Amino acid sequence: MFGFNKEELKILKPLNTPKKIQDFLDKIPMNFEKKGDTCYSPRMVLKNWSAHCVEGAVLAAAILRLHGHKPLIVDMESNAKDFDHVITVFRRNGHWGAISKTNHAVLRYREPIYKTVRELVMSCFHEYFTDDGKKNLRAFSNPVNLARFDHLNWMTSEEDVWFIPEYLVDVKHNPLVNKKQISFLRKADDVEIKAGKIIEWKN
Repeated sequence: MFGFNKEELKILKPLNTPKKIQDFLDKIPMNFEKKGDTCYSPRMVLKNWSAHCVEGAVLAAAILRLHGHKPLIVDMESNAKDFDHVITVFRRNGHWGAISKTNHAVLRYREPIYKTVRELVMSCFHEYFTDDGKKNLRAFSNPVNLARFDHLNWMTSEEDVWFIPEYLVDVKHNPLVNKKQISFLRKADDVEIKAGKIIEWKN
């Protein structure tokens, strides 16, 4: 199915709900790219048993597709002082939720309670900051259906799937805040910054 072998399907087929997929992603060690930048396909995430946010999002999208859902991801775009974050989105009863691979205490799973993707992304705004406390989330893409990359074998390629993040860089993004709003933003306080430093996997 979709090019996955029997061993891979044995792992992925039981993950038939977003909650199960998120629990599975949480068990995969964080990919700190110690040997250089990577962009593993779902097959290579399973083989190497590590993933960063993009790799986790693509794997989650592939698993959702195995169970009849569209493989949708969203790029959350930061300013130049921070990194983008990529999530897998899904709909349940007309509302949006998200699956997320992150090493931090925030930017994690979102329950399917949001009326729009923008509303879902905004739920991450106040916790999206770096060590200096400045809030850096600026824009988001519309959901990208990874089926557009089927001809490039994105689910089971043994080569890095750089074409996915490269596409996310170029795709249209929707602004979350304007210049006046940015100028009025308050920094995260000391307690928030301390909480933001909680990590799941040590480098």
